[in-house]
Amino acid sequence: MPLAAHFAEFRRRLLLAVLGVVLGAVGGWFLFTPVFDAIQQPLLDAAARDDTIININFSTLLSAFDVRLKVSLFIGLLVTSPWWLYQFWAFVTPGLNRKERRYSLAFVFTAVPMFLIGASLGWLLLPHAVLVLTEFVPHGSTNLADAQLYLSFVLRLMIAFGLAFVLPVVMVVINLAGLVRASTWAKGWRWAVVVAFTFAAVMTPTPDAWTMILVALPICLLYVVALGLCLLHDRSADRRQQALLSDDSLTTI
Repeated sequence: MPLAAHFAEFRRRLLLAVLGVVLGAVGGWFLFTPVFDAIQQPLLDAAARDDTIININFSTLLSAFDVRLKVSLFIGLLVTSPWWLYQFWAFVTPGLNRKERRYSLAFVFTAVPMFLIGASLGWLLLPHAVLVLTEFVPHGSTNLADAQLYLSFVLRLMIAFGLAFVLPVVMVVINLAGLVRASTWAKGWRWAVVVAFTFAAVMTPTPDAWTMILVALPICLLYVVALGLCLLHDRSADRRQQALLSDDSLTTI
């Protein structure tokens, strides 16, 4: 395909992806009120628990509009993620062979639900994180949480957990592509456990160890599952390679 045709195809796919996200963001605009109510509910629960004032504060004239725009865009990105990921896949797939196409398609349709599962876990942990962090507010004081900063905290929490659940999928895809063998992943299992528990400790600011363990265990389990899939693939690939070498040696004789 000529270079000009590549640029034309890229422009078309990018336009379709952006159009899908915009349509999703328009839908997210009308869903802003229930979504924002759910986002600020942990703060209201913390205020009711401590009998204090904890509210969202819009510090500038445009803050409310900016927050609504960001929430709508985030909803649009989540809802339309299969669509814009498919556009990316459709753009790169003509340059791939049949095997690489299967891997890329499997990655798209596996990474999206895994990211959503991880983001959902982050959402479930949000109330616990807010309750712990608001305990440091002195009695009788008022906590006016800046809307922009609080929204960034919520989004970072969900995105971080979503990416943590996508990493095992990346492990498998890299192995299927022949770039990293399962033995390499197996040698680093201790580091994987350390990283999982460190991530859980940082992202769950609750004082009890049980919450950290409950967050770290699914990540470790996903690592083990991904490692098992890589081992199965390597064994199958090694058997095929040995069969080819045997056939070549028989042909030579």
